[in-house]
Amino acid sequence: MTLTDIINQNAKIHLNAFDEPFAKEVQNRLTALGCLDPPADGIFGQVSRLAIRKLAKIVNLAFDDVVDANFANILLNHTADDLFPLTLGNDFASRIIQYMQLKNYWFARIPNFLTIVYVEGTNEDGNLNNDAFNEFNDRRIVLAFEDGKPKILHNALATTEPGRFFTVHPTNPLGAARIAFGQFKAWSVGIHKAGTPSAHAALVQVAPLPVHRDLNQDGRRTGDAVDKGIFGINQHKGFNAPVTNIGRSSAGCLVSRLNSDHTAFMSLVKTELRYRDASHSYRFISTIIAGDDLKNKIG
Repeated sequence: MTLTDIINQNAKIHLNAFDEPFAKEVQNRLTALGCLDPPADGIFGQVSRLAIRKLAKIVNLAFDDVVDANFANILLNHTADDLFPLTLGNDFASRIIQYMQLKNYWFARIPNFLTIVYVEGTNEDGNLNNDAFNEFNDRRIVLAFEDGKPKILHNALATTEPGRFFTVHPTNPLGAARIAFGQFKAWSVGIHKAGTPSAHAALVQVAPLPVHRDLNQDGRRTGDAVDKGIFGINQHKGFNAPVTNIGRSSAGCLVSRLNSDHTAFMSLVKTELRYRDASHSYRFISTIIAGDDLKNKIG
């Protein structure tokens, strides 16, 4: 059974009856509409069910967990811009979304679904800074859409890079880890440094992602070998380290400088409907952007 079959045959199918190919087709369409983060796995679990129910409510379709011809038509023959038209300006949030569209990165269009983005080398207003090594000069951003407009819900000073200490004294013989630019679905709510005095709630890496290994210790990605794996690249707090000295607060993690900012971030993250209402093991996507590339491509 496919969505086309349902339309042509005026058929219907309950969510519980989805086989893997059909589940993947529906998931891929939900992803294309900005309702379900990729990739499709063919398992129509609680996060997928939340997404399809939210979509049904938004398009004003009565929905009792059955995909019929009307719903199949919406899934198959509409675009994200049809169902969720965007109003973008020249503000920081809009420019981030425009950049994500240009790079074909996924972002959540359903209201109250969160999108996490890190922008390197930018100030709070999105203007570039000098992106100096060993300093907190990046932004941790959480976005959501309201009436088609992206709104920044959280904007905190952060770093996406290791500081000088762990660059010179790496925990891996291949060199300190510097996360690659891109989008990765790799974090779940957990505990950073579990079992230690500094343990605290964080987004903890649970899936492989690529990092550049700074073997030559120059504080840059250029020319560095790429390594992929689970390296404990967590999203945690920075213990109120000085702005101009990352110190030991990051060995390559995505770190908010102020503890209070991180506490606010985690409180916000836990309101995410896919986490709160669907699955506490929900895997969050985060996107890491170079601020200078955002400036060059979008302005």
